Amino acid sequence: MSDARKARPAPGGVPAPPGTPAPPAAPPPAAPSAPPEPSAPTGPFTPPGPSVPRPRTARDANGAAPPGGPYGSTPHGAAPGSASRTGGAPHPEPGPRRGAGLREGPARLRAAAATPPGRLRALGAVLALLVVLFGAATSLEVAGRSDAADDVVGRSQPLSADAAHIYRSLADADTAAASGFLAGAQEPAGVRERYERDIATAARLLVEAAASTDGSAASTAEITVLNEQLPRYTGLVERARAANRQGLPLGGAYLRYANQRMTAQLLPAAERLYEAETARLAEDEADARAWPALSLAVGVVALAALAWAQWRDFRRTNRLVNPGLLAATAATAAVLLWLAGAHTMARSGLDDARARGQNSLKVLNEARIGSLKARANENLTLVARGAVLTDDGKSDKYAAGYGEAMAGLDRALAQARRLADDPAGEDPVRDAAGWAGEWRERHAGVRRTDEAGDYEGALRQVIGNEASTGAAFDRVDAALRKALDHEQDEFTRAAGRARDALTGLPAGAAALAVLGTVGVVTGVNRRLAEYR
Repeated sequence: MSDARKARPAPGGVPAPPGTPAPPAAPPPAAPSAPPEPSAPTGPFTPPGPSVPRPRTARDANGAAPPGGPYGSTPHGAAPGSASRTGGAPHPEPGPRRGAGLREGPARLRAAAATPPGRLRALGAVLALLVVLFGAATSLEVAGRSDAADDVVGRSQPLSADAAHIYRSLADADTAAASGFLAGAQEPAGVRERYERDIATAARLLVEAAASTDGSAASTAEITVLNEQLPRYTGLVERARAANRQGLPLGGAYLRYANQRMTAQLLPAAERLYEAETARLAEDEADARAWPALSLAVGVVALAALAWAQWRDFRRTNRLVNPGLLAATAATAAVLLWLAGAHTMARSGLDDARARGQNSLKVLNEARIGSLKARANENLTLVARGAVLTDDGKSDKYAAGYGEAMAGLDRALAQARRLADDPAGEDPVRDAAGWAGEWRERHAGVRRTDEAGDYEGALRQVIGNEASTGAAFDRVDAALRKALDHEQDEFTRAAGRARDALTGLPAGAAALAVLGTVGVVTGVNRRLAEYR
């Protein structure tokens, strides 16, 4: 055996024993797959350049090339990102880093804002935004205050006046019922008509109040009580009349029961209704009087910013006037002055309405209600004939009620005279005070006649001719009605001036804000044109 045929060492460096056949030779390496034939050239022929050797890839344990050929997973000539000829997954082409565009956008904006045109654009945007905010805030705030002033004139105060009228109508109806009862079986037609007119007026005003309370819980509850109790009261009065026509003493009991229902349920409910509507009037008045602080603050800031922008423009360009910015400044100043002046006039009108109308109306209503209570108690004193005593049992209940009501009438008349600010309002109050004193003197004569046992004489002094207490009461009531009408007119005129002062301001503020914004854009664009 030749040296070439000698046994090869076994794996691990140990020589194989003699006679061991040689291991089979490894298969020759696979020839590389031929690259795909190039497509026919469509342009001018270019000679091939020198070939560049490509590194071979690692082989497996059997010496086979990995799938896709000996040069890698991508066949020669295949485009990057395409699948290999052996079905391998495509390799994505590397793209730009994620978030690079988001980081570059703000940087570019900062770079643009650092230039003079960029700073000018930013200034124009701020100025336009301030002018728009000023116009919007003015329109919204003034619209709310204008609505509140309109409610004072058209809803709150009329409802408060109607509630007081309901109270007066009920009290007057009770007075007329007692006067008719005292007249005997043949009730005077005028007294009967007065009673029916008062009841009809109260019922009508209750319907109107129910339709205008806007779901107020307090007002709705009192209106419900009045609607329930008024038919019961009128039923008791009719029973008293029927018994009186028949000469039955039971008629007096029915009338006292009707008066008790009036004084214990109807009149307190009407008084609570009046207080609820008066509180709503105060709320609407406060809303209308409130200063538009936000609008004024934004307007001052916008005006200062526009002035500073024009000063800046003058320092940089030596131009005294920028027409666009000047127009925006004029529009903003006009809205600001209009807002301050109109609201000052509105507050002044509401102050006059309160001082010259609302306060006087409240006091005069108290005076008239006091006179009606006094008259009803005076009549019931003769109806009851001492049958109803006070809680301590020492005096007549209705006589004591008359004294309390007359004391309240005197206090209210004195206060009304202090509040009256012109002869048209003061003269009726003076007349009412004079006739109230006359009424008191006549009532004292009635009590002396009644206590002397002359019931018929006392009755004539109460419901008789011009020398009766009834005539004095009618003079007091007529004077108070005249004073109430005058003060109501004063209130309506003053509150109407307050409402009219705000009319047109919301729409005008919006229009001038648009004009100011156009002026800002025009002025800034004119300066930007110089950089092009």
